[in-house]
Amino acid sequence: MKQPVLIITYYWPSAGGPGVQRWLKFVTYLPDHQYDVTVVIPENPDYPVTDDSLLSQVPSNVTFIKVPINEPSRWSSALSRKRTQKLQKGILPKTPGLLQKSLIWLRGNFFIPDARVGWKSRVLKAVHPYLLEHKSPTVITTGPPHSLHLIGLALKQKYTGFKWLADFRDPWTTIGYHKHLQLGDRARKKHLKLEQEVLDGADMLLVTSPSTGKEFASKTKTSIQLITNGYDIKEASSTVQPKGKFTLSHIGTLLSDRNPLLLWESISELCREHPEFVSHLEIQLAGNVSDEVLESIKAHHLDPYLSKLGYVSHDKAVDLMFTAQCLLLIEIDSVDTKAIIPGKIFEYFASRRPIIAIGPEQADIEQLITHTHSGKYFRYNDKASLKAHILECYHLYKNGNNEGNSSDAITMYRRKNLTAVLHKTIQYVWE
Repeated sequence: MKQPVLIITYYWPSAGGPGVQRWLKFVTYLPDHQYDVTVVIPENPDYPVTDDSLLSQVPSNVTFIKVPINEPSRWSSALSRKRTQKLQKGILPKTPGLLQKSLIWLRGNFFIPDARVGWKSRVLKAVHPYLLEHKSPTVITTGPPHSLHLIGLALKQKYTGFKWLADFRDPWTTIGYHKHLQLGDRARKKHLKLEQEVLDGADMLLVTSPSTGKEFASKTKTSIQLITNGYDIKEASSTVQPKGKFTLSHIGTLLSDRNPLLLWESISELCREHPEFVSHLEIQLAGNVSDEVLESIKAHHLDPYLSKLGYVSHDKAVDLMFTAQCLLLIEIDSVDTKAIIPGKIFEYFASRRPIIAIGPEQADIEQLITHTHSGKYFRYNDKASLKAHILECYHLYKNGNNEGNSSDAITMYRRKNLTAVLHKTIQYVWE
């Protein structure tokens, strides 16, 4: 007999970006472990980015409960669609105007923990028949948006006979952008209170990074299971250097706070010191990029070598990874971001192309890159080493020897293997 699993998620195709991939793939492989899967999704979401190519990956053997949602982004869009879209994508300007300041303050102090908190009451009503019908289901909420965990908390307070797993794709109160939301004391205390109630109320906490696991372990006695994100694409069949220019490619959002000045400085100096380097160079940015990043590239006279592709489909993003000479992975230089593991890193692994990563000290991504032998990690004070490594990669490229990673260590991050870990976790919760 199949075990019932109810998954409550906001991000689902046609939403784009790496956040949607985690549960799309878990849902795909859970039926292989004898689960009857039902997914609660918004009926009319206002996603910041969409990717229709993911719709074809939605499995047919899954039941959906679609629940209408009132999106605050729709009425704020009436004031300024462009500004609202940037805020939705996480692009917070360094010098926001009056309207942007107002929107950020409203978001931080009136929508706690986030702008989707109003969806809670509708979901509770919509899942009531399911919980009456199914015996001993496993309920999984995934955030962000972390307001979805409040749904799990409310269900735990109202019903019995089920187990609740709260999946944290990112931290809650310690996530980097919280400091930019202009939180008042009341809002800050409420965030902490709600976070604690969720951590203590769940039967199991799922986390995507070791640092988040350590943080939560210091706050609660609830059991914690680390299940990272992963990849579901076919690994590169060869590690041979691809054809084309010496492309340094960044796939994904590049925010102002993530602007790698030491990278632009290093590349600019290499252009001046090695004339032949210029003839082969291409800086490829695929995804949403802040104006500040583009201005920095221009200030370092690198705009002639810039290929700005904007947001691309997942299929196109994968193709870009496989054909890059080196893949750029940039994280904000802050203790708050050491727990962040961008979902794209796992598809970077599958492409087997060399990774050049820049981030803070003691970051989880450094451990992953080291463990998988997939590239080099640099801190923000490592400019000389970074510059030397880029030049080394270029010399390898010139000789046709800029080969990729051949290690089998990456296979543990296949989505199918990670779903097996989730299955064992669910079984453990019920023991």
